[in-house]
Amino acid sequence: MSKFIYFIILLCASGSFSKKYNDEEKPTWAKKDIRDFSDADMERLFDQWEEDEEPLPEDEKPEYMRKPPTVDFSKLDMSSPESVLQATKKGQTLMMFVTVANKPSRARTEELTKIWQTGLWSNHIQAERYLIDDDRAIFMFSDGSQAWTAKEYLLEQDELKDVQLESQTYEGKHPDVKNKVLRDEL
Repeated sequence: MSKFIYFIILLCASGSFSKKYNDEEKPTWAKKDIRDFSDADMERLFDQWEEDEEPLPEDEKPEYMRKPPTVDFSKLDMSSPESVLQATKKGQTLMMFVTVANKPSRARTEELTKIWQTGLWSNHIQAERYLIDDDRAIFMFSDGSQAWTAKEYLLEQDELKDVQLESQTYEGKHPDVKNKVLRDEL
């Protein structure tokens, strides 16, 4: 019985410490019917709701709220712009555009990029793949530093035309036949 009474007292005491307003003390926006709230009122309500929340740990925050990893430029080879880019993109989302050679069908592009994605996964490189055209796909890396290793892997594939990474275009090992013919004619 004493535990029950202690629990009731504790429950009542905890309720008295919460922030509650009388009708006279409420701000004017809080006196309105919720159906009449403006966007600003909803934002204030959300801020009030989040007031006592604990902050999220760093690894649970969305990427735009995380602190970027620190890069020690003294340990980088500054003569290689790619290694500098790779180090600065660590932990950031990065997209790579991939073009398949010889104007394949959409089904063939799907098949090839799926094989390439599996090859990357086998090498512990996590990449999401999205088709954007019959012969183009986007590979998205949650850790951007892995994109340069993936680029080297993709450039070795027989049916790859080119890879675009950080505004740079890298030709594949076997660009399509039309480009070869045009180069030979020049």
